[in-house]
Amino acid sequence: MLAATLGKPGAPLTLLCLGAHADDIEIGCGGTVLRLLAERPGSTVHWHVFSSSAEREGEARASAAELLAGAAHSVVEVHSFRESFFPFAGAAIKEQFERLKPAQPDLVLTHHVRDLHQDHRLIAELTWNTFRDHLIAEYEIPKYEGDLGQPNLFVPLTAELGRRKAAHLMRHFPSQARRPWFRPETFEGLMRLRGVECNAPEGFAEAFHARKVVL
Repeated sequence: MLAATLGKPGAPLTLLCLGAHADDIEIGCGGTVLRLLAERPGSTVHWHVFSSSAEREGEARASAAELLAGAAHSVVEVHSFRESFFPFAGAAIKEQFERLKPAQPDLVLTHHVRDLHQDHRLIAELTWNTFRDHLIAEYEIPKYEGDLGQPNLFVPLTAELGRRKAAHLMRHFPSQARRPWFRPETFEGLMRLRGVECNAPEGFAEAFHARKVVL
C-alpha cells in the first residue's frame, strides 16, 4: 500500500477539528490528533464543538486540554446549539463556520457527509461549504443506525495509542456511560477492524473518507 504524507515530514501543521457533540472528535479522530501532535512539534489546533450542556462542556474542555497538551498553540470553542436540532439552527451554525475561515488549516477533521445523524451531517455539509480548497478527512462514529461505510484513508496507530484513546474516552465522558455502546470494546474493536483493512503494523488504525485529494 502506498503511504502519503501531509506536506514536509516533521513540519508543523494547522489542524481544524470539528465535532457536533462533546465526544465526537475524540471518537472519530482522537488517535490521529495525538499521533500528529507527537510527530509534528509546533503544530496548532483549532478545536470546535457545537453542542453541549454545562456538564458536557466541562467534559469537552477537560478532554481537549489533555489531548492537545502537545500542541504549540490551541483554540478550543464549545457552543451550545440544541442537540438533535442542528438542521433547524442551520443559519446560526453557518455564522460560526464563517468565523473559522481565517484558520487556513492544513487538514480539516470533520464528520462524514453521509452520517445518518442529522447533527453530524450538517457539520459535514457546512465543512465542505466553507473550506472549498482544503484537505478534508471525514471521520466515522459507530452508532445504532449502522452507517459505517468503506473509508479510503487510514491512519495507523500504535497499540498503546489505540488503547490510550479508548481509556481517554471512558475517563473524560462519564455522562455517556449509560449508553450501551459507549464502551472501550466498541472503540478498540473499530480501530482493530480498520487496522486489518490497512495492514497496520500494530493492528490499530483510524479511518476516514477523503472525497477529494490532490497529489
